[in-house]
Formats: sequence, C-alpha cells, structure tokens
Amino acid sequence: MSKDAVMSQPAQMRERTQAGDAASQPRKPVEEPVGESIEQLLDRLCAIIPDHPEPGITFRDLTPVFADAEGLHRVVDALAEPFAGQFDAVAGLEARGFLLASAVAYAAGVGLMTVRKGGKLPREVYSREYQLEYGTASLEVHRDALPKGGRVLLVDDVLATGGTAAAAASLVEQVGGTVAGVAVVLELDGLGGREKLDPWKVHALQRV
Repeated sequence: MSKDAVMSQPAQMRERTQAGDAASQPRKPVEEPVGESIEQLLDRLCAIIPDHPEPGITFRDLTPVFADAEGLHRVVDALAEPFAGQFDAVAGLEARGFLLASAVAYAAGVGLMTVRKGGKLPREVYSREYQLEYGTASLEVHRDALPKGGRVLLVDDVLATGGTAAAAASLVEQVGGTVAGVAVVLELDGLGGREKLDPWKVHALQRV
C-alpha cells in the first residue's frame, strides 16, 4: 500500500463521519407564515369536503392539520394554554379526541383519562347515555379512572350539539373529579353545544 493511500484513510473516515452526523440531525420544521393566527392555520390546512356524509353537509377534515408537524404543535398548545395550571389530567373522547388529548396530556406532563364508547372497557365502569339524532348512545369510564378531586380538561376535535361532551363531563364528576373546562378545535355554531355545557368553560380554536 502506498504512503499516499495510508495517509488518505483518516481523512476519508472523517468525511464519512461528518456526513453521517449531518444526516442524523433532525430536520427543522417548515416555518409557518409570519403572523398567522390559529384560525388562519386551520383554514389553510383543514380539508373541506362538501356534501359529506350527506348532501347539504360540509365536512371539515382535520387529518391534514394532524399530519402537519407545526400545525399539530400549535393546535395542541392552543388547546391547553387557556387552562394552564388548572388541570391535573386530560380526558379524551373517543375517537379523534384521543389523538389530541394524548398530545395535550404529554405536553402538560399530566395523565390521560379515556372516555370510551359503551361496551369497550373491561372492568367496572360508570356509564352515561346521551342523545343522538335518532336514538341514544353511551359513554363509559373505569370507576378508578381518576384520583378523587382531580381537575380534568376535556378535549375533543369538534363541539356540535354538546351531547357527548356533557356526558363525559358528568362521568368525570361521577368518578370524583371536577371539570376544569372543555377544549375543542372546531365549534359548530347554531347547534347549542356551548349552552349545554354551561357553566363549564368552553374554549374553541375556531367557530364555524
């Protein structure tokens, strides 16, 4: 082996190491437009589907918001911020509420309480029925889901008529906790959901 070949090996190793270090660095998130409000962010990222699930209904799909790193980060922070220091646990309503509640609980350093649809939990439960357009449904929580006196922030994606959130709030109180408030991404105006949750504080990132 030539002297030049021996001398070049450390340099080649350093180049490979530097290249590997650069590749391992986390990518910086894409910067959002300067001064963009949370409402503008939701308008930009939320997918609008007309006539779904039936004619005359406009469906707002939040999954693109969840898929955007900066968008998800801002939504989670905005849900929790008005209640900072006021809750000891977060309750997520099945199903999309689980996604947001888990993130809020993690960011706040508190535990998560799952509010499930009826018949899904394996141990003793408290159950609460709520009204649907046609018929009723129920939500359940484990009887030991929360330490007595715990302050709980309810989190969901959408507030419509308020039936599910009101049922979940009742379950929190039945377990022995108190409702710190209700935080949602979207509130559908004109359906009476906020009124049904009185006197609990309701925080919606956008009213549509």
